[in-house]
Amino acid sequence: MTPSSSAPDLPPPDLSAVQRFAQAVETNVARVLVGKSDVTRLSLAGILAGGHLLLEDAPGTGKTMLARALAASLGLDFRRVQFTPDLLPGDVTGVSVYRPATGEFEFVPGPVFTGLLLADEINRATPKTQSALLEAMGEGQVTESGVTHRLAPPFVVIATQNPIEHEGTYRLPEAQLDRFLLKLSVGYPTLDEEVQMLARLQGAHPIETLTAVAAPGDLLAARAAVRGVRVSDDLRRYMAGLGARTRSHGQVALGAGPRASLALQGVAQALAALSGRAFVIPDDVKAAAPGVLAHRLNLRIEARLAGTPPESVVAEVLRQEPVPADPAALAGTPL
Repeated sequence: MTPSSSAPDLPPPDLSAVQRFAQAVETNVARVLVGKSDVTRLSLAGILAGGHLLLEDAPGTGKTMLARALAASLGLDFRRVQFTPDLLPGDVTGVSVYRPATGEFEFVPGPVFTGLLLADEINRATPKTQSALLEAMGEGQVTESGVTHRLAPPFVVIATQNPIEHEGTYRLPEAQLDRFLLKLSVGYPTLDEEVQMLARLQGAHPIETLTAVAAPGDLLAARAAVRGVRVSDDLRRYMAGLGARTRSHGQVALGAGPRASLALQGVAQALAALSGRAFVIPDDVKAAAPGVLAHRLNLRIEARLAGTPPESVVAEVLRQEPVPADPAALAGTPL
């Protein structure tokens, strides 16, 4: 496997600091969410990769709690917007208000100007309001009345939606789905986990007393370290090959684009860093692929009518694409 030299000037990433940061956050979130370490780790990997998350699951599975616990643990300002059909774009991004005293318009920032924005039930808002988030998610800014307002980093959007209830909802278009780095499902707890949850929540809810274990600056530093994780040329070809296979798959009308490959690389780097490795291995890519690729696939009508889930297409693509040789030899390669 050919080592990558794409970032020769970057110093070796301080992965011990990233691991300490991640362990503290994951442990803190576990005080609120019982038995959800996998989804917490993937969510944290997505945030470390600089992306936004879409949580799709049935009501009451902990989507909102996960968002609130991550915001509290990371020390991020938190705002929640309940998306409804009557919600307007300005209710999210902000509006210009005329001030008679000065005779001028003043921009009043909306809830999007925060550290972590929870867009609850995003598919209940109209497409016009949904699209109000596109510029903020893609470029970290809001443009209102021709004036651009920058969002202070770090800025994270976590959106939720219910996969079962479709009445009064508006399906997210492909362009909007592509802006979400990961789409994840929290899932139901096991019987033992639910019993443990009942015991833990009999008194006060732990989210009310959850305190920060990191600061926004720690997150930005961890993101910088993650970007320094080595990705070999062979693994880049492997990730690009996965995307290409989705585009040529017989059940897929619209496959994953180049942004998906970038997302796959970023999440794989974050997962490697969380494991204490300064280089990505195929298992990192495989762990990231379902959450990165599935929501970006638009299946053909025959596949949808047959009830084929996009995740099964991703699983098939992972089986078909040749896996590069084990890159463990890179462990001793100077960065």
